[in-house]
Amino acid sequence: MASKPNLSLRALSKRYGRAAAIDNVTLDVAPGEFLSLLGPSGSGKTSILMAIAGFVQPDAGDILLDGVRINDLPPEKRSFGVVFQGYALFPHMSVRANVGYPLSVRKVARPEIEQKVKRALDLVQLGALSERLPRQLSGGQQQRVALARALVFEPALVLLDEPLSALDKKLRAELQIELKALHSRLGTTFIFVTHDQEEAMAMSDRIVILRDGHIEQVGTAWELYQRPVNRFVAEFLGRANFIEGTVEASNGVAFTLKTNENLTAIAATDASPQLGERITLALRPERIRFVNGANLNPDWNRVSGSIISGAFTGLQHSYVVDTPIGLLTVVIPSFGHGAPQTIGSIATVEWPPEAAIQITG
Repeated sequence: MASKPNLSLRALSKRYGRAAAIDNVTLDVAPGEFLSLLGPSGSGKTSILMAIAGFVQPDAGDILLDGVRINDLPPEKRSFGVVFQGYALFPHMSVRANVGYPLSVRKVARPEIEQKVKRALDLVQLGALSERLPRQLSGGQQQRVALARALVFEPALVLLDEPLSALDKKLRAELQIELKALHSRLGTTFIFVTHDQEEAMAMSDRIVILRDGHIEQVGTAWELYQRPVNRFVAEFLGRANFIEGTVEASNGVAFTLKTNENLTAIAATDASPQLGERITLALRPERIRFVNGANLNPDWNRVSGSIISGAFTGLQHSYVVDTPIGLLTVVIPSFGHGAPQTIGSIATVEWPPEAAIQITG
């Protein structure tokens, strides 16, 4: 994004003993962006969020807001909206009082509090439940109250720490849509922590993939999925097949990889593989298709093998094919692609050269 970032992290680090919770992280967040921090447990995503919020003091590096260093600014002075995984609602307070609390502690006048609370509750569609206590609400409703409380004082930045993880799958999907729509209406910067890949891909403008406290790759969902830089990103964000071999020929655009068979692939990186170099390709399962003699594509890569397993998930069929180049997972839509494949049968699969992406280990 061309606009000046309103939040910047510069070489941010935090250690607990020998373990690096945050490892030299540099990142810019643009105004109005929906940015997700994605990674497995222990990857540092919550530590980064808590450092931004002011609850974790970094050992090194800077946190800048509109160019001003805020490392030493206490959480209450940063005026960021924070939504925790556990909601953290006051059980003895009504929905109205919970949402109005941040305004009360800021000594806002009562008429203004009432006006802003009503607006916040309307945003999350809870205006009719303002007098209820938290225990009288469903999990999804409680999460909406927590979100309204984080938004009521109109913060420039909202930090969300796995806010949907305690909800069932259907409700999570519904709130994902509502949260993204709310973000679009408000134009507020959201930084969202999650370990759910589909959740991050569905909601984010950009995703930061973390491992062991450091950034592996930053990009849009499309960029990360179609152009992973390494095996970790390819495996963590969806499923991938990996093909290893030695470069046998190259013309600067395409190269031939020698595995157990000759495969032609186009490198998706700027790197030009050297003859004799050992490389790894990542191939997404949905880029592969089953073929027969009638619908072969002469320019595509092709291999045959035995179908050893299959699964039906409603929207798609997933198969594992045992081939001379290893096990290949193949995913095809449930409709419009003929009858399901037979487990134990011999099948031929193919994929376009550009679908196989060169990655690092």
